[in-house]
Amino acid sequence: MARVDLRLRAWGWLTRRMVSVATMSDAEVIALQAKQIPVNPVTNWLFGAVAPGVDVADRSVPGPAGDLKVRVYRSAAGGTATTGGRPLVVYFHGGGFALGSLDMGNWICGLVAASVGAVVVSADYRLAPASRFPAAVEDCYAALAWAAGNAAELGATGRLGVMGESAGGNLAAVACLIARERGGPAISHQALIYPATDMTRAAPATADPHAPFLSATEISAYKRLYLGPDGDPASPWASPLLADHAGLPPALIQVGEHDPIREDGVRYAAALRAAGVPVRFTEYIGMTHGFVNFPGLSRAAHQAMAEVCAEQSAALVPPRATVA
Repeated sequence: MARVDLRLRAWGWLTRRMVSVATMSDAEVIALQAKQIPVNPVTNWLFGAVAPGVDVADRSVPGPAGDLKVRVYRSAAGGTATTGGRPLVVYFHGGGFALGSLDMGNWICGLVAASVGAVVVSADYRLAPASRFPAAVEDCYAALAWAAGNAAELGATGRLGVMGESAGGNLAAVACLIARERGGPAISHQALIYPATDMTRAAPATADPHAPFLSATEISAYKRLYLGPDGDPASPWASPLLADHAGLPPALIQVGEHDPIREDGVRYAAALRAAGVPVRFTEYIGMTHGFVNFPGLSRAAHQAMAEVCAEQSAALVPPRATVA
């Protein structure tokens, strides 16, 4: 096993010194949700920024409990999408179902818009503990259905994909389950970046209690915040690993070698393959949970996103017709 990337370990130690969800009350978590990360050259370097040439527009769309915020990314250049219409990709941010915002997806979504040529819709959703499971699931599916239903207006007339990291990877996987159950929208690809797929599984006893960004105690805290006293961890909407996986869209699953929930991605890839679903699985050596979210620090973040864009282009962008 390779050594943990030292830059990520140092950043993880610093962020945990500033705040850890494992030591916070519900009221403190809700107060933290209201704080915004400042935008400046340092934060743009650390978290990444929207790619040049990508237009960004915020909108409000109907949701099951009121309006939902979405952010739409579109590149004027068009990327690799030159025939068959621009694809549409719907993104769900991470944050343990209790943290995160639309800003969290600026680098990831902007890069997909620029490289793939997709119209990317980043969906906000209600956060725990004020809104517990299945509120986030319901919001994400509503945003997905809205995006698919308004694709032509958005300038996307091609295929549809979903993507997300961590909690967002869970929500992307669950959105695919619900779309299959409800007969649409038709999803052609799912990109799941270190997804949480099994809420019934406790953190491994051997897990590093000081693992950057996601320790065993923080895993437990996020589950408690999201599910509350009444949420069923065995529901396929909470634990997509426990669902029937037949007929789901092809998937890219990425994990970090030192991620405490690495096995969630490993097992989900195996379950999809067992159901006949095409899967590309990649493990990034030396990486922790969250490594894609820190492109300024993480040596593998750009490589991982290049893989995401390549897989989305292959799945969502029709090949150019050849001239005899």
